[in-house]
Amino acid sequence: MSFFKKIKNKITSTFSENVEESKSQENIEIEKTISDEKELDILENTAPIDIHAEIIPDGGADVKAENEVLVKEDIPVEINEKKIINDVENIHSNAVEAIDANDFEDDVDDIHKEVPEPVEEKKSFFKRIVEKTTETVKYTFGIEKIKEGLSKTRKTFSDSLRKTLGFGRKIDEALLNEIEEILITADIGVDTTEQVIDSLRVRVKKENYESAEYLYDLLKEEIEKILIESPSAQNDRIYEIDDTAKPFVILVIGVNGVGKTTTIGKLAHNYKNAGKSVIIGAADTFRAAANEQLEIWAERAGVDIVQQKQGADPAAVAFDTLKSAQAKNKDVVIIDTAGRLHNKAHLMAELDKISRVMKKIEANAPHEVYLILDATTGQNAIFQAKEFSKVAPLTGIILTKLDGTAKGGVVIPIANELKIPVRYIGVGEKIDDLQVFDTKAFVDALFDESEKQ
Repeated sequence: MSFFKKIKNKITSTFSENVEESKSQENIEIEKTISDEKELDILENTAPIDIHAEIIPDGGADVKAENEVLVKEDIPVEINEKKIINDVENIHSNAVEAIDANDFEDDVDDIHKEVPEPVEEKKSFFKRIVEKTTETVKYTFGIEKIKEGLSKTRKTFSDSLRKTLGFGRKIDEALLNEIEEILITADIGVDTTEQVIDSLRVRVKKENYESAEYLYDLLKEEIEKILIESPSAQNDRIYEIDDTAKPFVILVIGVNGVGKTTTIGKLAHNYKNAGKSVIIGAADTFRAAANEQLEIWAERAGVDIVQQKQGADPAAVAFDTLKSAQAKNKDVVIIDTAGRLHNKAHLMAELDKISRVMKKIEANAPHEVYLILDATTGQNAIFQAKEFSKVAPLTGIILTKLDGTAKGGVVIPIANELKIPVRYIGVGEKIDDLQVFDTKAFVDALFDESEKQ
């Protein structure tokens, strides 16, 4: 008999002895989980044998007696721990059999099979929500995901910058001109680039920097200063909303082709993962197949959608969506809209009507107005942002397709010239590839040196 089996048999024998010794004990604690509070009250005021007698099926005294025996066998008893420890030590000191590695593993497996699976702890609703939210944030806010999405931008920007700031170079006007060219190539824009270079000149002179290697960190600091953080950045990180603003209404705008539909689906997915109930309003009734595409994304996200036939009044769709959200006690409402920037007058009238109609139901709706921009369009994204800012009170920008372009630097002039915070960035096609934008995480990913040879 192996060492482990000896221990197991000895402990089993000791347990049996303690059961016999403890039968006379009057204060035995019985642990039983009962979900219904009424049953719990009965349990506290009734003897254990009476409780089991109530649930025994009709069958006479024999059935009852049989069940009474089972109850007694299942009662947990106090264990003489000191006696067990001494017994185990005695067995260990007298063990003479050599333990073969394979036998050892077999014994462990046998004991493991005989040990019952632990009962899963019942968690409160609040605890489950907190844990799920924490897991979601850990995944979507991962710096590695952002670094991966910015790989093409980093290749043309950070790598080129490191080569330019070669070992032993001195800071001079020629070097600053080369840095200026790198910034413009990364779509940081002429105006913002000039602002950054001017700041570098001032700091180099004031703080007496001479070696070019210092410019890498200085440039990183200057860009981080430009990127403004949203006042609701903390809520964005965990997809939280103001409880007093329920349902929380998000109006999504942007030209066709920028990834508006997919972004709405990803937003809905993330809010749902954070424990929020979501409903989508398909108010882009102008574009053919827009409803069908949005419906697919709603199904992927597992959320409700309100839609009407093509050509219907977008404001009516928004109205029906908000009414449905109130009736179903939804947390978040996301309204899609048509993107027709070439006709600003019509667009302005349509957006104004949507907002005006929703305010009849919810005075502060919409609570957020997100503009979706395609990062691959570079400086054209800035033009779109300027035009849309004239017709809608933008509260944030979502920049899509960062993983497919080397023009990710466009985030910087958008924040600098428009003073509108970037709230989310798209770094992939999957439903969970929409990342909460964080200024420090973005700059760290842009200047990441882990790939430096």
